[in-house]
Amino acid sequence: MIKPDWTLPDSVTAIASTRENGFSVGEYSGLNLGTHVGDDPKLVIKNRQELVESHALPSQPVWLNQTHSTKVVNLESWTDQVLDADGIFTTTPGIVCAVMTADCLPVLLSNKQGTEVAAVHAGWRGLADGILGNAVSYFSNPEDVTAWIGPAISQTYFEVGDEVVQQFVETDSNLISAFEPKAGTPGKWMCNLPLIAKMKFVGLEVYDVELSGLCTFKDETKFYSYRRDGVTGRQGSFIWIKN
Repeated sequence: MIKPDWTLPDSVTAIASTRENGFSVGEYSGLNLGTHVGDDPKLVIKNRQELVESHALPSQPVWLNQTHSTKVVNLESWTDQVLDADGIFTTTPGIVCAVMTADCLPVLLSNKQGTEVAAVHAGWRGLADGILGNAVSYFSNPEDVTAWIGPAISQTYFEVGDEVVQQFVETDSNLISAFEPKAGTPGKWMCNLPLIAKMKFVGLEVYDVELSGLCTFKDETKFYSYRRDGVTGRQGSFIWIKN
């Protein structure tokens, strides 16, 4: 389990899971939290319960059906429904906001007063389409927001085509700095997703952004990686306001 190196108000807790320990086997071996990836649902439920009990979560996390959308839901009360969205915002103590990832960015947010929190799943599509702005819009004051960008695929391993670069630079030409041409392969680029997110946050007047620096693709003992393995599990990132 990862405790983010991130300064938070006393009333807020954030953690991120790894694949270590857990009950899943085979391609999903470890603490797979995703029920949608082909793993035995009974083992995933055991993994989720292990997470809650081992780390004293105040409630079962609210899980999302993530589709690379820009939808962020404002949750006022706990639900056991799986919500169609890629982010959760809440001001209600005890609601555990959760996102699952296996290369995309998990982004956790809190205001500095500790009264507003959010969790966001952001792949390149969500970043390009504006999911971070949708999340920040729920907060009372963007300049009071602090963010943590968790384990994700690093630039060394994330190859994209011209069409992805174009989607970013046509809205902000400065974002070209997050792409390096792939040597000897015209039309291919290595993409720095965490840097794109950090630059997007600056445009949203969110300046306090911490990067985990952890790469899901590189560290196969700790992390699931879709781009590395194809069939694989999901780790989670969680944030909540204490009761």
